Amino acid sequence: MISERIQRIKYLAGDFVSSSVAWFCFNCIRYNATSVVRGEYGSLLGFLSSPMVLLGQVVFPLVMMVMYYLSGYYNDVFHKSRLQEVFTTFWSCLLNALLIFFAALINDTPKGRTVNYELILILVAVLFVFVYAVRCAITNHTSHMIKTRQWSFRTLVVGRGSAAVAFVNKLNNMTRSAGYNIIGYVSIPGENDVKDVPLPCYSLDDIAQVCREHDVEELIVVPTRQNPDSVLATVNHLFSLNLPIKVTPDRFNVLLSQVRISDMYGQPLVDISGSSMSESEKNLKRVIDVIVSAVMLVLLSPLFLCVAIAIKLDSEGDVFFRQERIGYHNVPFQIIKFRTMVKDAERNNSPQLTSDNDPRVTRVGAFLRKYRIDEFPQFWNVIKGDMSIVGPRPERQYFINQIIERVPSYALLHQVRPGITSMGMVKYGYAQNVDQMVERLSYDLLYLENMTLLNDFKIMVYTIKTVITGQGM
Repeated sequence: MISERIQRIKYLAGDFVSSSVAWFCFNCIRYNATSVVRGEYGSLLGFLSSPMVLLGQVVFPLVMMVMYYLSGYYNDVFHKSRLQEVFTTFWSCLLNALLIFFAALINDTPKGRTVNYELILILVAVLFVFVYAVRCAITNHTSHMIKTRQWSFRTLVVGRGSAAVAFVNKLNNMTRSAGYNIIGYVSIPGENDVKDVPLPCYSLDDIAQVCREHDVEELIVVPTRQNPDSVLATVNHLFSLNLPIKVTPDRFNVLLSQVRISDMYGQPLVDISGSSMSESEKNLKRVIDVIVSAVMLVLLSPLFLCVAIAIKLDSEGDVFFRQERIGYHNVPFQIIKFRTMVKDAERNNSPQLTSDNDPRVTRVGAFLRKYRIDEFPQFWNVIKGDMSIVGPRPERQYFINQIIERVPSYALLHQVRPGITSMGMVKYGYAQNVDQMVERLSYDLLYLENMTLLNDFKIMVYTIKTVITGQGM
């Protein structure tokens, strides 16, 4: 099986080479189509060998690669929809053409609009033909290798009941492979396992070790019992493996409102390890997160200095407060905030939430919490990749265990990075007990079902309003 890294390199190299060839061909067409260029450079060779054109031959394909990345084309290099590939390639080429034209080519043409339109259309057409031809060739080869069982993904089926065994038999009897190399079953507690299955069987508690030892690439959850709570509890256990997790849509309609169905070579499965955002939105969201967080850390640095001095003068203890939270794919991380409580506030007690008039909150801390200033250092968590600016608030494992007992669908929040702010925070605010955390959860699940960049922007606007008006507590 070819590695994901090598496959991604093939697409990257193909896009760069095809974009470079397309740009070279366009320059030849551009010379013949524009009198301004012909008058300035004389011959075609003189034009193509000029310093600016040579520089553009290197720079513009690299600029195009940025747009290809933002389109999300490289996120999934094996499970590509042919139709989606056409549309993604077209829109990427169109945006690249418009960007390059208005940045570098508009002065080459006379004032007449006709020539401008023609050059843009020619650039789009040339880019699309060359780029899509290479992409299509790589995708066709990949599809052929998978369907003929020359390539496959090492897969564990989570479930060992009659439904799981029937599912594996169906996969093995397909004329064209779906791409899965089933290497074993994982028993789900509480289910009746089928005896004498022809593949190795493992315990759910040992799945992390099994995945490491056997280089497992995918997980498919197929329990026999149609129990949503059992499914969600199992899924929550799997998130920390950071592997694609799929379920069969006919048995888990309860999950379909939060995830998308993906058709992998004729075998429809529901991927519940990622959000419902498009691949381009995921990449744009991450780019926006990093840029905004970097800018905010620079702009707020004078405020950070003032806050640090105030905290040190107000009470004993460190300026920053670090605490383990559970983040993306159920992986723990250290969240960083300005300290708002007295030193060792939970030293002699079990984890507890802040309440109104909490005596542990310092005078400066009360002000910071009111205006949400204590959350600002989490922009560093965003840059590190632990968090996003907008997303469900991360919780401690102690409280997550209690929430999941009441609302197992909380496990679905681990599909995405947690956020500095969230729909739950702007619509509900801080929770003072587990009951309120469960109430706030409904907003976070609603956000998960409706994740878009536009909704992220709305939540950020509401958050800014909360900060300015001091409605943080």
